[in-house]
Amino acid sequence: MSVSDLPDELWARVLELGAASAALGFRDLCCLAIASRRLRRLSLHPSLWSGLISRDFPSQSQPSSSSSSSQQQQQLDPKSLYRTKFERHKLRMAEARRRAVYEAEGRVLACRRRLTELEESMCAEGDRMKATAQELDSLERVRSASVALNVWQPQVVHGRQKQLVQQCTVPVDSRFSALHMELKV
Repeated sequence: MSVSDLPDELWARVLELGAASAALGFRDLCCLAIASRRLRRLSLHPSLWSGLISRDFPSQSQPSSSSSSSQQQQQLDPKSLYRTKFERHKLRMAEARRRAVYEAEGRVLACRRRLTELEESMCAEGDRMKATAQELDSLERVRSASVALNVWQPQVVHGRQKQLVQQCTVPVDSRFSALHMELKV
């Protein structure tokens, strides 16, 4: 006895068990349909496709409240109904992937904006550091001129050093130490 000698009832039962156990999917049934005329006839049985619909689309297999929608579903054979639900599912999945990509792109854009803000902040901080270093250098010259005025005799001190000390309105030592600390931080 060969496999082709098995009755259709046994083949139908094998296909039903395969579809119920998830061993056979819609692709498998489509492949069987092109293998032979007999398997095509058996794989088109509505109970197989109804089982696949309830297995693969459990949330969509409940009867809908809309009477026109349920009438349309009853007019379609289960294989066509499966194909329709499968195409809708594919579209929903593509839309979900597209949304996920848009959300990821939005996060990337937000990170880029934040990075630009940080770069601008770093540039501003660098400019402040340069200004502080220049001010510190100027204060160092004022301090050395002040020391020169206090230690040396005023007639020996050059006019430029005297002018530097007279122009400085801030207490040099306190500002000098504050700028030194700022540069270290």
